Amino acid sequence: MRLTIAGLQHPGHPGDVDANLAVVAEAAREARARGADLLVTPEMFVTGYNIGDRVAELAGRPLVAAVAQVAAEAGIAIVAGLPERLEDGTVANTALLVDETGTELARYRKTHLFSALDQELFVAGTGLPAPVTYRGVRLALLICYDVEFPETVRAAALAGAHVVVVPTAQMEPFAFVAETLIPVRAWENQVYVAYVNRSGEEGDLRYVGRSSMAAPSGVVLDALAPTTPTGLVVATVDTEVVERAQRDNPYLADLRPELYQARRPS
Repeated sequence: MRLTIAGLQHPGHPGDVDANLAVVAEAAREARARGADLLVTPEMFVTGYNIGDRVAELAGRPLVAAVAQVAAEAGIAIVAGLPERLEDGTVANTALLVDETGTELARYRKTHLFSALDQELFVAGTGLPAPVTYRGVRLALLICYDVEFPETVRAAALAGAHVVVVPTAQMEPFAFVAETLIPVRAWENQVYVAYVNRSGEEGDLRYVGRSSMAAPSGVVLDALAPTTPTGLVVATVDTEVVERAQRDNPYLADLRPELYQARRPS
């Protein structure tokens, strides 16, 4: 099975939900016109990310319904980054997946919170998600800093994911994550990795762009330069490529997890 994925690289409009949804809607139409089945936004794109306490305020708006409407009107599935207000009043940094009818398929709450930027605004998710099948392709969701831990992508691959979708807001000085780490994550697990980043500036953060789609071979199928403020990265994932790669390079089959008990130094 094949699925064409488009990733939106864009600086967004910090704190302006309506403007950001309009960007997503335009990107959804363009992605659909280019043959994509799924559009992925950067992390927290619907509201803005580095906007302080406004995140909690904007989380009270019907953001899920708004994204679902955009997806249904454009006829394309969407993974959108947004804040999610939980029942206890706290806020999670969430990736939402809806299909082309606007039906919700999955929510993933970021489990690895990066520095005070995340820790002062969000509560951590409590578990990694099981892959979700969409049009015959198994998708696993992670968010930004999550992918920098090898265990998260390995867990997704062991659970049968064909592609790991990563909305991100990667900033300077960490361009090497986008340039070096993402192809390695794809290679060491023989899965596709769709890494979709912001561009431009937001508050005191300067985002590094460099959105990319990496194949199970570690080859980057498409990527955007840091000097490209707005654009789509587009590539097609193929489940047969994943299955063949995992047969030919059997890291997953040869694992000895009984040897890898994580221990913190005393």
